[in-house]
Amino acid sequence: MPKWWLLVIIVMETGVALAVGLPIVIGEEPWDAFGWPVWIPDVTALLVVPIVVYASFSLVRQQLRERAQASQAKRLMDTVLTTSREWLWAIGPDGRFTFSSPACVELTGYEPSELLGRHVGLIIDPDDLADALELRNSNQDADAGWSGLHAVCRRKDGSRVLVDVSGRSLSDASGRPNGFEGTSRILDPGMTDALAAGEIKSRIEEVLAERSLLTAFQPICSLETGSIIGTEALTRFLDSPGLSPEAWFVEAAAVGLDVDLEILALETALATAIGLPSTLSVSINLSPRACLDARLPDILANSGISTERIVLEVTERHQVIDYGPLAAALAPLRHSGLRIAVDDAGAGFASMRHILLLKPELIKLDRDIIAGIDTDPGQRALGAAMVGFSREIGAGLVAEGIETEAELTAVSRLGMTAGQGYLLGRPSVEPGDWAQWGEPQPDEALVGRGGDLDESEGR
Repeated sequence: MPKWWLLVIIVMETGVALAVGLPIVIGEEPWDAFGWPVWIPDVTALLVVPIVVYASFSLVRQQLRERAQASQAKRLMDTVLTTSREWLWAIGPDGRFTFSSPACVELTGYEPSELLGRHVGLIIDPDDLADALELRNSNQDADAGWSGLHAVCRRKDGSRVLVDVSGRSLSDASGRPNGFEGTSRILDPGMTDALAAGEIKSRIEEVLAERSLLTAFQPICSLETGSIIGTEALTRFLDSPGLSPEAWFVEAAAVGLDVDLEILALETALATAIGLPSTLSVSINLSPRACLDARLPDILANSGISTERIVLEVTERHQVIDYGPLAAALAPLRHSGLRIAVDDAGAGFASMRHILLLKPELIKLDRDIIAGIDTDPGQRALGAAMVGFSREIGAGLVAEGIETEAELTAVSRLGMTAGQGYLLGRPSVEPGDWAQWGEPQPDEALVGRGGDLDESEGR
């Protein structure tokens, strides 16, 4: 019986009992007008009482049953969260984790408590995630959620794994976007069966044969003058089945085609960079293994781009056991004017080894350090240390992933002189945008946001 019916019965029968009992209490006979015997109200009252008691008992029993069911459901949910190998997560509208199940330890290396309140950029590159989501949402109803989205997850130890992401967008009561929730699981191409590996290899070989890559450029800005001083080349795949660009390279590595794919991306970027203003530098990502490829010197020499404008960003994509051959391969290129940058500095131990052993001209601070640097004293302290370290070794410092005014203010106050991120400029494939980057920029765009941090801000 529904709970509300029990309440109705209790109210009605209590009313009857009062209608009968109250006149008796005040010495009147409620049934005199009808000529009924005096014992009728007594019997009626006696009959009503057990009915009310039964109804009350039924209501209490139903409430206890519902509580038991709710408790059982909670235990089952706790069991799912504890034992499931799929990582359940929720992200707020600011891109920070609001929930994380224990499975995150296996997938990311972080405890749930370490992720709560941290930006998703800690483990997944926001650009890669945005690209994959844009493609996925263009092929299906975004409100219905998505599945089969592949992205590269950066673990706590600096290693990277390919993950399959499913989820849906959240909205608040007014219909405004309010974050995301979903699940993720490890999708390691190296562990796929022969059929899947064959499909990956065939797909990448098709890209190599058709040279079906596109290059977007993202501006790098001087935080002192507000002018655009360079660009970073970002590879885009024309035929991407829900994969982020980084995921393509991870899959290529699983089938032994990663260096070939990187070389194609390099050639595409250099050919496209002809359309950039000649005053801007061009930063291109290369793994240590690709830097050792015999084709690299000729590609750079015949690119039509002055080597003084080219910056090779050495990534953590491959582990370096012996830095001797790598340094030797880069030496003649650097002698010709090419500069070396270490990408994602601070994301893992490998990037710091790159800095110490390659002695780069530029250091690019990882988004993990920049995201929330305005509110986290530890991140500010690390940022300040990197500013001092870069000055000591004579390297330039670029803050990557600046997305808010507060982050821009914080890095400027710490003494960082160059920055990159959505706040300063999004990646573009449009030559019209590139042409504008070569024009003088208004100084007030960025100047004046520096200054010393107050002692209370924990410099």
